Amino acid sequence: MTLVNLDAKIGDVSAPRPTKERPYLVPREPVYFARPSASYRARHVEIDAAIQRVLDGHVYIMGDEVKAFEEEFAAFTGAAYAIGVANGTDALHLSLRALGIGAGDEVITTAHTAVATAAAIEMAGATPVFVDIDLATFGLDPSKVEAAITPKTRAILPVHLYGHPVDMGPLLELATKYNLEIVEDCAQAHGAMWSGRQVGTIGRVGCFSLYPTKNLGALGDGGIIVTSDAKLAEKLRLLRQYGWRDRQLSEIPGFNSRLDEVQAAVLRVKLRYLAQDNAKRRKIAQRYNNAFVDLPMITPSVQPGCEAVYHLYVIRTRNRDQLKAWLAQQDIIAGIHYPLPVHHHPAYSERFGATKLPAAESLSDQILSLPMYPELTNQQIERVIDGVRRFHQAAAAD
Repeated sequence: MTLVNLDAKIGDVSAPRPTKERPYLVPREPVYFARPSASYRARHVEIDAAIQRVLDGHVYIMGDEVKAFEEEFAAFTGAAYAIGVANGTDALHLSLRALGIGAGDEVITTAHTAVATAAAIEMAGATPVFVDIDLATFGLDPSKVEAAITPKTRAILPVHLYGHPVDMGPLLELATKYNLEIVEDCAQAHGAMWSGRQVGTIGRVGCFSLYPTKNLGALGDGGIIVTSDAKLAEKLRLLRQYGWRDRQLSEIPGFNSRLDEVQAAVLRVKLRYLAQDNAKRRKIAQRYNNAFVDLPMITPSVQPGCEAVYHLYVIRTRNRDQLKAWLAQQDIIAGIHYPLPVHHHPAYSERFGATKLPAAESLSDQILSLPMYPELTNQQIERVIDGVRRFHQAAAAD
């Protein structure tokens, strides 16, 4: 943590040292690309009360809080049903299983995503087939999908990355044409809209992570699945808990993937503020866009008919590593999502490394996630803007 002069300009690492007239230094807290503790602090009175309500009760797993959260999240998205599970990876895995997808089947998805997407496909016993991305949305390029369809293809799994929806229209047409399922990975897109519909409700099933850094984040792990198919919802409820409909009677082989009462109670509080928090993210993104319009880097854009929720604010620049290091010197901690496409990870490269995905591969050394969360203060936002602009001024001077 850097010490800075109280009277120094925001982000000015060359500010003068203290003098007799200005002897006081204060610690400058880093600005992180995500800060889940800030979300807790903003609602701590309500969250603490919700947790205490659970502690004062008698059920800590799969009780009334989980049931209420499921009903409230379904209503928020417009889906008929929501099923809480242990994490976002399980949400994908169990959804594929519920659809009967497994060994010998192929699932088309993107390599520019968290490894969890591919891991869930393999957990179901299926094989991921990686298709290149659209650089405008960072999601699956619909024009590349049809060529990847084979007789083994059972599903398309688009990822609404960084909070921007994939162009779902062409994917829906392909799903109809080839009798395929669509499973939406909405881990980073709670509340995002495509053509007037919330993501997660466009395909057969939508899967959300509730990891602490997400737009709707728990204080630990969590996940939730939405669908409007009653039979599918019932199968998902069986799969998440050993195939039980009645306790300790397994009707089908299942798993242990339960959302606990404490997390559900916390999420119920945060869900009430999700829409306004997403609106704050959009305002911060607009401030960044306005401040960076004249700089030689590519800022996020929102495609027609879409409403993004900016889980991350990801820029593209050929000077990514230098900019990241410059910002770090000023206690602005940027992130990289993601440093390698999935098919280049050691765990996958032997099997999938020969796949050519030029758009996804080109991003690896260009993308940088700047600080983005609703609780960012005006001062912190200005520090980020000032840091990015001064980097480019210094680079131009060189």
